[in-house]
Amino acid sequence: MKGLYCKLGETAAEAKFVIQETNVPSALGSNQVKVQVKACALSPLDIKVSVNVCYTHCYAFPFFHMTGILPLDTAMSGLCDAVVINEHHLVQKPEKLSWVEAAGAIRDGLRAYTALHTLARIASGHTLLVLDGASPFGVLAIQLAHYHGVKVLASALSSEDQKFLEQLRPSVARVIGVWDAKVDLVDSCLEETGGLGVDIVIDSGVRLHEEEPEARRLLPYKHDIITLLGVGGHWVTTEQNLQLDPPDSRSLFLKAASLSFLNEEVWGASSARQGRYLHIMKDIVEKLSTGTLRPQLEDPVPLFDATVSMEMVQKKQVRKRLVIQL
Repeated sequence: MKGLYCKLGETAAEAKFVIQETNVPSALGSNQVKVQVKACALSPLDIKVSVNVCYTHCYAFPFFHMTGILPLDTAMSGLCDAVVINEHHLVQKPEKLSWVEAAGAIRDGLRAYTALHTLARIASGHTLLVLDGASPFGVLAIQLAHYHGVKVLASALSSEDQKFLEQLRPSVARVIGVWDAKVDLVDSCLEETGGLGVDIVIDSGVRLHEEEPEARRLLPYKHDIITLLGVGGHWVTTEQNLQLDPPDSRSLFLKAASLSFLNEEVWGASSARQGRYLHIMKDIVEKLSTGTLRPQLEDPVPLFDATVSMEMVQKKQVRKRLVIQL
């Protein structure tokens, strides 16, 4: 049986993706089940987290998520014919939900729930800003927020993203085209909220310096986010290397605002959270089956295209890819 793995070079930045032979254990341990893989989502791999947490001494390690979600310490690749996984990381897929939809949305759905419910504690009447709203995660966060009666603003990184978001239903209250140099993110948010600022911000990264790579050029500065955040607001960040200077901390203090780091992998770090984790995953697949959540998915690719597709995802040339087992 073949599986897709990541192999490290001399540095973590020199990672390569290969399809190699792998075996499924014949004997199952306590609470383990054997799962046939129908579809698998390819999302950017955080190599530093994977190595630091679980694989310091391993040359090759697996990744990917399924209808259930593989924890970081899983020894098998999620993209192979079958995997052995603890039953506490799986939920039953509704019959009406396709394998591709389930695989393509389960991780982003978990991120959206973690950001909005666990970290930001959304409530009806709040105003939410989703940065890079046209991303797979951004779309599900927008839809989940609408479900709970939240007013949503979203930024678009290109004219194509802006057109997509403007056609999204339920509609976004305001699409902010940050790709246009004439558009100011802070001014747009303050204008939309009558100068009060937004209640919740979910970023897709933050610019830390004046000179950043081209891929990060459209990311907001940290003080821009603090400025557009309202009193008592919640800033949920995906930026691992965020550093706040004393003036930034004081601004957050004066607003009684909070900062949280979004890492959906943390659910597997404590057995005390297992029940809530499974409840979230079950609610995600149920909302997917009823159409409350509608992921934006590209046509899936076969296994023999997985290595090229994963390299494109890792380099952020594409946002996401799905692989199906033929």
